[in-house]
Amino acid sequence: MKFGESAVPHASIVILVVLQVVCPCDGANLKIGVPENYDGIFPWYLAKLHDLPLTYTDLVVSGDDEDTFGVEGGMLYAVKPLDRERQPSYSLQVSFTTAVSTQSFTVEVCVIDKNDNVPQFIEESMRGSVQLGLLKGIPFMQVEASDRDDRSTPHAELRFSLMDQTPRIPTSQMFHVDAESGEVSLTEDGASTLDPEMCGRYKLSVMVRDMGGEANAFFSTGIVIVEVTGNTWASPDPVRLQENLPGPYPIPISQVKWSGSLVEYSLEGEFPEMLFTISRDGVIYLNAPLDRETQDQFQITIVVERPDGREIAKPVELRVMVGDTNDNRPTFPQTQYHAVVKELAVKGTEILTVQAADNDDPKTDNVRIFYRLVGQVPESPRTLFRVDRDSGVITLLAGSMEGTSPQYTLTITAEDAKGLNSSCTVVITVQDENNNPPVFSQHEYGPFYLAEDAVVGTTVTTVCAWDADERGGDSWLVNYRLESGNEEEVFTLVTDRQTNEVSLVLDKVLDFERESEYILVVSAQNPVGLVRGRYGPASTATVSIFVDDINEGPVLSQSHYEVNVREGEEPGRVIATIRGYDPDSHPIRYSLRGDTKRYFSIGKYSGELKTVQALDREENSTYTMEVVAEDGRNSSLSASTLVTVQILDVNDNSPVLVGDYSWKHLCTPRWDDQALVLASRDSDGPQHGGRLNFSLRADASVRRNWKLTPINDTHTNLSLNTPYLPPEVYTVPFTISDSSSPPRSTFINLPVTVCTCNVRGNCRMAAKQLPGMPSVQSTVGILVGTLGVIGVILIVVFMRLSYQNPKPPSKTNQERVPLKMSL
Repeated sequence: MKFGESAVPHASIVILVVLQVVCPCDGANLKIGVPENYDGIFPWYLAKLHDLPLTYTDLVVSGDDEDTFGVEGGMLYAVKPLDRERQPSYSLQVSFTTAVSTQSFTVEVCVIDKNDNVPQFIEESMRGSVQLGLLKGIPFMQVEASDRDDRSTPHAELRFSLMDQTPRIPTSQMFHVDAESGEVSLTEDGASTLDPEMCGRYKLSVMVRDMGGEANAFFSTGIVIVEVTGNTWASPDPVRLQENLPGPYPIPISQVKWSGSLVEYSLEGEFPEMLFTISRDGVIYLNAPLDRETQDQFQITIVVERPDGREIAKPVELRVMVGDTNDNRPTFPQTQYHAVVKELAVKGTEILTVQAADNDDPKTDNVRIFYRLVGQVPESPRTLFRVDRDSGVITLLAGSMEGTSPQYTLTITAEDAKGLNSSCTVVITVQDENNNPPVFSQHEYGPFYLAEDAVVGTTVTTVCAWDADERGGDSWLVNYRLESGNEEEVFTLVTDRQTNEVSLVLDKVLDFERESEYILVVSAQNPVGLVRGRYGPASTATVSIFVDDINEGPVLSQSHYEVNVREGEEPGRVIATIRGYDPDSHPIRYSLRGDTKRYFSIGKYSGELKTVQALDREENSTYTMEVVAEDGRNSSLSASTLVTVQILDVNDNSPVLVGDYSWKHLCTPRWDDQALVLASRDSDGPQHGGRLNFSLRADASVRRNWKLTPINDTHTNLSLNTPYLPPEVYTVPFTISDSSSPPRSTFINLPVTVCTCNVRGNCRMAAKQLPGMPSVQSTVGILVGTLGVIGVILIVVFMRLSYQNPKPPSKTNQERVPLKMSL
């Protein structure tokens, strides 16, 4: 809508439009906002003045020097367009007269901005320089532009962009312009490929837009000339500093310089805090003395940053090397050393090498060490040892160490070129060598007398071979050995290692009749070989021993005799001969002890053992007795031996049936698994009566009606072999045979009751009796005739019947368990 086409008819619409505009003016009685650059019809009615009374006169507006505003009919109007950039607001005074007085009020007119200005770069041609080594994203310059429109509106919201780069080498995207700030920086390609020798100047075309860079925004362009410059930012040369510098501190040691904008420097690295510092000018200082032995070099990282803390270039390195001064004395790794030198070592023998260490720089002469022998305890009239001045090798200077002290303590000093020194002690032990053989004090010992009955462990004598080597060492110890005379090992040697004495000890029982004299040759040698000399006659000795005869008892050839005799053999047969002898050739008398029933006899002088009566194995299978042999001239001297006589079994017993089967029965018709368990026994041993065999008589009817089934070696089952037998008592003929060859047998006729049974397995009625056997009825008649009281007799009969017919086992388990019999 365009303002000014008609004056009064559109006044209300104009006022609504104007009042809806946000007005930033404060502190006025009436505030109105008016857009700038109105191009409609004038006068332009801006607002109705609501503070006017109903009646007034002399309405006047003031405060406008250019007569831009006026009042008519209570309406405020403008006669020409407003320009915010020329004057952003107006403060008007409206006065009027009433019947009472003259009054006034203030009207603030705020000019509302329109985007009517093009943004402009502050400089038409801008210049900047970029330093070699600058990191990507770090601004090195800034392009600036302005816009006369209201800065609080999007009309003056500027956005920058890079339009073109000339030349486009090494890449076309070397630079970046920040859209909001206008800061110019290198891209990643630019930071890595920038080279002033390839291209030392770039021309950049840049653009600025208002309205936040919208498509319909005003814009303008500018030119930026970027000069590529070298940079002094580089790693400084390595620095070599002597340790323990006298100062004063801090001491400047190096300097770095960033040739671009204002920067700040910092140091990083493995060094104590504040040992190195850097100033704002890039000067690096040492603030305390260095110790090369603690740390011989430092790698210092130098960081360059903008004041806001952003790193602008890659850090550079400074290497600080610490030079050595001779400030350390040589020291030995240990204060005392131990070494051994052999007694017969020759001159020049290396004993030990001592090495001291100096913490100074090994590449300098500060670590050169000289060794000296400054003391020896105990002292000796001749010089025994020497130490090499340069190597520290200790050698033997004497021809040998024979006759010297067993141990020496040397003091060795290590000294550097400056005279700094330290010392250590070396304890040298003279090792004894076996250059002296052991010798006996005499060549023969004895004679010694031992009784024939001397106990084992008796000491015959103690001798010693003396050795001139160092006491307690291997060269001094003596090993003794019986070289001859002890072939049967009757004696043994026991050595005392503390004194080197040896005891000759009896190790076996003596026998005068076998050997009455011993001549023993004892030798003495060291456990280690002789290094000089040899073992001669003085290292052997002879020991003479005589055995005294003692009357001894007889000796039996066996400690136990075992004899086997068949049972039933004819008495008087010699079953064994006991052998004995007397060491003194005296006669021997034999006798028996423990044969209480006198089944045996022994020849008094022959030792022949005989049976006195026939023996029965079934009565007793083993006899044990003692045979005593006495000295014929001294009965107190005797020996004894045990004799065990085993009676060998002979098949002289027939097997027999064991048990009472008269109260048992079998049911008819035949019940499955029902049988009578028959037990048998044979008094002979297992060889003859081990397994007993049951067999029915060879009769067709018997084998048709009955069946025998073995259970084990001594038991068998007797059962019906036919489904039905009439109830009665049957005689079952069978034979029991043993397992011998030829076998012994027993023929048996066994009465077996067969009856009909109820469901519990009890007989329903009595079976027929065998001829000659009493019946129940006859028994009852006898009882009736004897007692005369039928009632009592009936009670007795019923009681007997109940006992005669006990409850049989069930069908499934009757007679299944074999009898346990003690045979």
